[in-house]
Amino acid sequence: MGFRLMMVTNVKQIMKLQSFARNLLAAATADVPKGYFAVYVGENQKQRFVVPISYLSDPSFQDLLSQAEEEFGFDHPTGGLTIPCKVASFLELTSRLQLNNL
Repeated sequence: MGFRLMMVTNVKQIMKLQSFARNLLAAATADVPKGYFAVYVGENQKQRFVVPISYLSDPSFQDLLSQAEEEFGFDHPTGGLTIPCKVASFLELTSRLQLNNL
């Protein structure tokens, strides 16, 4: 009887953890509108940006992605894509891309 009670308690704890994880994931992606994705930019301190998916087809942005792949691979502990460049350089590139899309 005690063993069964422990199993029920453990199952309840697991279900609570799963629910918590789902809520965390939903909160992390809730502020990213459809057609956009989040990136983390910076050499030391990372800043989060939400950019349009259309940037993926630009050769300059693809170069940044290649650098990110070389430096970080595909394992991103922040849950988003990490781009290893200066924030100012990233803002310059995305500003140019935004002007080209107008």
